[in-house]
Amino acid sequence: MEETISLKELFQTLKKRFSLILAITIIAVMISGIVSYFVLTPIYQSSTQILVNQSKDEQGLYNYNEVQTNLQLINTYNVIIKSAAILELVKEQLDLDITAAELNEKITVQSEQNSQVVTLSVQDEDPQMAADIANKTAEVFQKEIVEIMNVNNVTILAKAELGENPSPVKPQPLLNIAIAMVVGLMAGV
Repeated sequence: MEETISLKELFQTLKKRFSLILAITIIAVMISGIVSYFVLTPIYQSSTQILVNQSKDEQGLYNYNEVQTNLQLINTYNVIIKSAAILELVKEQLDLDITAAELNEKITVQSEQNSQVVTLSVQDEDPQMAADIANKTAEVFQKEIVEIMNVNNVTILAKAELGENPSPVKPQPLLNIAIAMVVGLMAGV
């Protein structure tokens, strides 16, 4: 029982069902657009940068081993920044009505490979709150790391600032609509 389908028959079937395929695609695009623009809450992101380094010695030159030590410390610092010890202080100082675990979910910490710069990013529904949390977390970390690890090698490079017209990082309506169009087209076919 072998059946063969010719391309001509396939195109005739697609042509006959074109209105159904088009309707399914349009419905998918409309639903995606409505959900993206009216249902999903926009999320804003704000970032601050922290430099991890030692103070200069008498000659004013940096030692290669110190830089390597600082690079290794960055991984430890990334964990400390998101620890409950730091986040509880941030929560108290900003008088936030969320738990440290919820605050932890809003914060991402990353460092560029072979770089002593750590980028601390915060995502929140309120762009001003995202900037405040990022700046306060960097400040608290800078103060507390002195007591936690007995080192004073953290400098805030750039504070998180709120632009004139902040745009959300999530959702991305045009991307969502494009994906819905492709999925709708595939489902229709």
